Amino acid sequence: MLTTPELLLIVIVTTGLLLIVSNRLRADVTAILILLALGFAGLVTPQEALSGFSRSAVITIIGLFIITEALETSGIVQRIGTALLRLGRGSEVRLILLFMGAGALLSLVMNNIAAGAVLLPAAIQVGRDSNVKLSKLLMPLSFGTLVGGMATYFTTANIIMSGILIDEGYAGLGMGDFVPTGGVIVVLSLLYMALIGRRLLPAREAIGQISSARSLSTSLSETYQLGERLWEARVQPGSRLIGVALRDSRIGEELGITVLAIWRGNQAILTPEPDETIEADDYLLVLGRWERVELLSGWGLHCGRENRAFSGAHNYPVDLTEVIIPPRSTMVGKTLKEVRFRNKYGLTTVALWREGRSYRTDVGIMPLQVGDALLMVGPTARILALAHDRDYIMMQSSHIHQPSSPQKAPWTLLILALVLAAALLNLFPLPEVMLAGAMAMVLAGCINMDEAYRAIEWRVIFLIAGMVPVGIALTNTGLGERVGTALVNLVAPYGPLALVVGVFLLTVGVAQVIGGQVTALVTGTIAVTSAAQMGVSPQAMAVTVSIACSAAFLTPIAHPVNVLMMGPGGYRFGDFTRAGIGMTLVTFIGLLIGLVLFWGIR
Repeated sequence: MLTTPELLLIVIVTTGLLLIVSNRLRADVTAILILLALGFAGLVTPQEALSGFSRSAVITIIGLFIITEALETSGIVQRIGTALLRLGRGSEVRLILLFMGAGALLSLVMNNIAAGAVLLPAAIQVGRDSNVKLSKLLMPLSFGTLVGGMATYFTTANIIMSGILIDEGYAGLGMGDFVPTGGVIVVLSLLYMALIGRRLLPAREAIGQISSARSLSTSLSETYQLGERLWEARVQPGSRLIGVALRDSRIGEELGITVLAIWRGNQAILTPEPDETIEADDYLLVLGRWERVELLSGWGLHCGRENRAFSGAHNYPVDLTEVIIPPRSTMVGKTLKEVRFRNKYGLTTVALWREGRSYRTDVGIMPLQVGDALLMVGPTARILALAHDRDYIMMQSSHIHQPSSPQKAPWTLLILALVLAAALLNLFPLPEVMLAGAMAMVLAGCINMDEAYRAIEWRVIFLIAGMVPVGIALTNTGLGERVGTALVNLVAPYGPLALVVGVFLLTVGVAQVIGGQVTALVTGTIAVTSAAQMGVSPQAMAVTVSIACSAAFLTPIAHPVNVLMMGPGGYRFGDFTRAGIGMTLVTFIGLLIGLVLFWGIR
């Protein structure tokens, strides 16, 4: 019979997880509410409720964020991307293995999402140049970052599981505990994708997919189907818009269409400023559905396509570019109108690509989602300015901003090598090593403190710190031991490997819905408790949970890097399930091999 504290814990945690799954509240906000509920309910002490902010796992993750930022600002990851552009000429199989392997390699030393984000533009460029569909490249890239994270300590779930072991009184994990088993999984995953997995990938057109024979601007216009929504509107004498600034015209607010340019006499005003005044006989180039554009007739404008004033507009110093909304962008949930995007950057967003569909009307009032692709037009200088904003990922390699400290690349590599050596040899506690590495990057000038603060994903920090008390409450109430005992009783007749199977399947299933970071904090304590009761190495069980948390192959929502690839790759929800089942099976086989060979579990 469950006790009152156990029932209360189940209610609090279940409610919190439902809020996370339903997206009714942000995950980090929900985590803090869970922390407060556990504290007010007396399931943890005030000190325990707030202890997540001082945990070694949190310090380690902070150090990882800063080191990852230094790798980017010094230009090291950009050089890898440039090298991939040079190497990325060849067969489809070669490109798949190239980007999957590169994703795995970068994930060994940096955050998975960052690894995917820096390789995404290179993959798109190579796909275009080689005429290989992006749907064949981007999912392997995503999966590569995930399996690479299994082979290193520097993955959030892995760091969390090490902290749980320490909390339970056991020795924590280090680099050497993940490299052998994770390395086996990486090799098997590459073989699977080369032989079987690539045949399960969709062959689908995606954003900006072009052959080398066509111009980029022409292709982007065709991909987003702009031609059918472009119209010309001549401002006739007596129009209500004469003498009115664009911002006051209410063309966008009332009709949901966008003014891309103004032709005035022999002058082309491309991406006009909001304070540009409309004059009689101006020709407006507008984007929108005809039934809405036609309403301009009642405003004193003559609409159609018979005029050729804009046929040569592409000769002016403007450019088309694509940007992707990455995970944890501050733009998620906001609209372009809300943030006054056009005023801030001087760029006009003419279309949005989401889940295989192009939207060209009301784009400015659509709340943005992770993975949305935006097509923008404007002066090249303004596009390059936007490239410095981390809320957007540029898709054109020519628009990607240059690293701010390329001269510090040798120092960055030296410090990274020392951090990895100290981690592999267990010379010092890993949290201290990571924090020391981060501070060394600052002192060497590879990154300044302002950049270091900006590099830290505070949402992740609060999410982890808020969920840490769940594990403590599982121990305090005895619920973790109770569930562990039930699990052991269920699998005991079949041996330790049966426990591994049960924990792996449970963790993978939960991770597909709520993500690996939260899953580790929910199932980790139960798994370690079960292992101790059955006489299995707690460290081996922690590795099992860590790898299962990274096996986020079955749904796009299982990991942010999957979501990031959705729009550019033109993927649908079921595409991940079809290709991900084999990846999950391969991961499990590699895990069993590692546990038998390196941990002695039979």
